Amino acid sequence: MHTILPFSIPELSSMKRYPEQLYYRGDLGLLHRPKISIVGTRRPNPYTRAITYELAKKLSLSGMIVVSGAAAGVDAIAHQGSGSEHTIAILPSGINIRYPSANAELTESIEKNGLTISPFEPDFTTREWSFVVRNEIVVALGDALIVTEADIGSGSMRSVEYALEMGKPIYVLPHRIRESTATRALLREGKATAIDDIDHFVTQISQKGRNAIEDTLFIAFCRTNPTYEEVVAKFPSDIFEAELSGVIEVRNGRVVVV
Repeated sequence: MHTILPFSIPELSSMKRYPEQLYYRGDLGLLHRPKISIVGTRRPNPYTRAITYELAKKLSLSGMIVVSGAAAGVDAIAHQGSGSEHTIAILPSGINIRYPSANAELTESIEKNGLTISPFEPDFTTREWSFVVRNEIVVALGDALIVTEADIGSGSMRSVEYALEMGKPIYVLPHRIRESTATRALLREGKATAIDDIDHFVTQISQKGRNAIEDTLFIAFCRTNPTYEEVVAKFPSDIFEAELSGVIEVRNGRVVVV
């Protein structure tokens, strides 16, 4: 069975175009929990595999929902580490298609215990462009993006571009020279923050997630990464005070909660 999502997802308003339809299987309650996106290479090295798993597991234990794209490599490890009941998988295919087939058992487990979502018709098979759509949804759903390993020109870097456009915080793992060239470049350019202490990072990011649950209507709206004009129109008296006090910032024309 597949069902069309019966309500809109506020976080996806940060996308260039909200999906016409979203199909799902699983627990929609996960959408109302603090979420963080994890992406990376399909061929992670042993260090990346171990740290991605540990990171996802500790994030889920802290109450965070891990969002990823059900691909081989880092995606699958993130889903496995978080546990199927604490993860959301965004599919690059229709919800009836098991892609990649090697992850079929994992996808089925997430359907039963967590949540799978697809913006495509149920029997749609993957196309080159459908992975790009999938990546944008993965990034939009999370409060922040973690890239655990990626090289220049990889698909994960398209996810980074979306995160930058949406004003999402980006975190990466520290890697050795000549490894994960793209994430090392992000650090060098000041576009990402290194996770050099997993427990400290998890404590900080999960607290932000818990704070988000208790947000005012104004802050909750700002967390959807609206344009500056949209916030002024909806909360004209709140935005100026929040901007002056440093609660929000305007990045690339969109409002971001600091």
